[in-house]
Amino acid sequence: MSDDQPNQKRAGDGTPRRYRATVEYDGTDFAGFQVQPGARTVQGELEDALASLSNGARSRVDGAGRTDAGVHAAGQVIAFTYGGELTAEELVEALNGVLPRDVAIRDLRRVPAGFHPRYAARYRDYRYTVWNGPRSPLRERTALWVRAPLDTDAMARAGSAFLGRHDFSAFGSPDPQPVRTVHAVRVRRQGRLVTIDVRADAFLRGMVRRMVALLLEVGRGQLNDDAVAAALAERRPALNGAAAPARGLCLRRVVLGRPQGREMGEHDRR
Repeated sequence: MSDDQPNQKRAGDGTPRRYRATVEYDGTDFAGFQVQPGARTVQGELEDALASLSNGARSRVDGAGRTDAGVHAAGQVIAFTYGGELTAEELVEALNGVLPRDVAIRDLRRVPAGFHPRYAARYRDYRYTVWNGPRSPLRERTALWVRAPLDTDAMARAGSAFLGRHDFSAFGSPDPQPVRTVHAVRVRRQGRLVTIDVRADAFLRGMVRRMVALLLEVGRGQLNDDAVAAALAERRPALNGAAAPARGLCLRRVVLGRPQGREMGEHDRR
């Protein structure tokens, strides 16, 4: 059997095997992806589920992005090592059977022993969702409610200044390597629903939500279209470090393909 293929062959000798998978979660009730003492986290739930299928033996789960408290994911990529008898298909079913209702796993595949999704990620796609209409209880967990009308054309013009390779010190926590490459920023409206999509090779901690906070001020008419370019040039915390609330943010997709061992300094706490 080759690497990076669904594992349908049963291996009962206990040989550890490396897998990657895609994980979806509602981040509302989590303190983030990464394990934290005394807190409920996505990584903790995944590791507990694996342990329950491995006679209590614990296996570390590595993620492509360490999403922050309240941030959701539709396409988080994880990797872990498993030495039990279940095939990939059986393991997916078993994990989904013991995971809580706000976490699910899919697309489980074998990968080389040294695979780590954080270092293998070529880029990451995030979406921030804004409900720009009357209060909607059904959207309160996954979208930010903004009652004032938003000028999405102005937001799109301002967002274009993020494109390319820049020092993003104004939009993230202090980092010794603040330069990142943003490949795409798209602001779109469908009726009352406004989405802001951001694609980059890597992100500073809190970067997406701080970018969104400034774009929302542009959309409200509080800042001009050139506010992004000015903030990037000044390199001081934009809006005094204000960030949009976590509930509107979702890690939509992680595209793999970066050579192994090339670390990008990815914090990925949005």
